[in-house]
Formats: sequence, structure tokens, C-alpha cells
Amino acid sequence: MTEQDATDNSPDDAEGDSGAADRTAAEAGDAGPDTNGDGEAAEGSDGTAASIADIADSVDPGPELLEHVEERDAEEVAGEVAGLRNAVSELEGQLEEREAEVETLESRLARKQADFQNYKKRQEQKMEDVRARATEDLVTRLLDVRDNLARALEQGEDADIRGGVESTLQQFDEELDQENVVVIRPDPGEETDPTRHEVLMRVDSDQPEGTVEDLHRPGYEMGGKVLRPAQVTVSDGSGDA
Repeated sequence: MTEQDATDNSPDDAEGDSGAADRTAAEAGDAGPDTNGDGEAAEGSDGTAASIADIADSVDPGPELLEHVEERDAEEVAGEVAGLRNAVSELEGQLEEREAEVETLESRLARKQADFQNYKKRQEQKMEDVRARATEDLVTRLLDVRDNLARALEQGEDADIRGGVESTLQQFDEELDQENVVVIRPDPGEETDPTRHEVLMRVDSDQPEGTVEDLHRPGYEMGGKVLRPAQVTVSDGSGDA
């Protein structure tokens, strides 16, 4: 090829190279939205990368999470995020159901407590009614005893009322026995019991020291409870010397 030929071909070749460069730049411009300069995926039209960025802003990722994200492409990460969101939504729904169940149980418990309190009040009232009727019955029976004593006193001054009084006392003791009232009547020489005996004084006695010498007034107990202790005198043991 002659120098003239080279000269003639140079402009065309330059124009050809310039056109190829323009086409390459245009192709690079078209690829711009999909890739960046490092070849990594840029933000897509579906906002996937933006969603990942939002999550990254709200979560403090650890090294393992960052490594996990870097090893996967955007679509895989977006799928995992969507799955996590669905799981969170499902858990939130379950939490709402549990909260509703707890509210229902608390309401039922409050009603049960109110029912129990009402039942307790009714039982207490029943027990009070039983005690009132028992007291009423006892008083009614004791009225007969009083009537007998009154009739004994209505006798003339010269009348012997001892028999009537003894009969009335027997009737009174029977009423006490019917109520399961036990007479506390310790015998001489019996050991004193501070829960059932009231010591009036210590006296000279042939009885062992600390034992009962004499009964001053009987006591009474009912249902294992001392209604009134027996009054006694106690030996000081001086008679044994």
C-alpha cells in the first residue's frame, strides 16, 4: 500500500474507531442502572436493595450475618427477608391470639373469685344462722329450768323446797350434758393443770406438794375448750413433814 493509500484510509479508520468507542460508551450507559463500577448489583426497580438497606439501618448485624448476606445475591437475600417478615407477621398474629386468651382467662378468673366470695359469704351467713338457732334452742330449754326454780321459790316459807331444787339442778345438768358440756371436778391429790385449774391459795395439807387439796368451784369445758376453770386450793406439802 502506498503512502497515498494510507493517507486516504486514515480518516475512515479514525471515524470507525470513534464510532466503536461511542457504541461501547452507550452500551455501558445502558447497563448503568443494573450494575455499578465494581460489578455489584445496584438498586433494582423493585426496591430490593433499598429494602435490604432499610433492614441494615434498623438492625445491628453481626459478622456472621454480614458474611451470610455477602455470600448471596440480592434475590436470595430478598427472599429470606420476605420469609422473615412473614414469620414475624405470623408470630405477631399468634401473640395477639395469646393476649386475647389471657384476657379471657383473667376475666373468667375474676368471675370465679367473685363467685367464691359470694359463696363464702353465704356459708358464713348459714353458720351464723345455725349458731343463732342453736342458742335459741338452748335458751328455750333453760326456760323450763327457770320456771322450776321460780315455782320452788313460790312455795311457802315453811315448805321444804330442797327436793324441788335438787330436781331442778338435775334437769339443768342434763341440759348441759346434752350440749356436751363436761364438768371439771378434780379430786384431792390430783395433779394441778394450769389450763383447767385456777389456784386460789396454797394451804397446809397431807396431800403431796402441788396437788389439789380441795375443790372450791367446779369448772366446765365444751368441745375441748375450757369455758371456766375449776377453782381449787393446792397443798404446799407442809403436812408431810
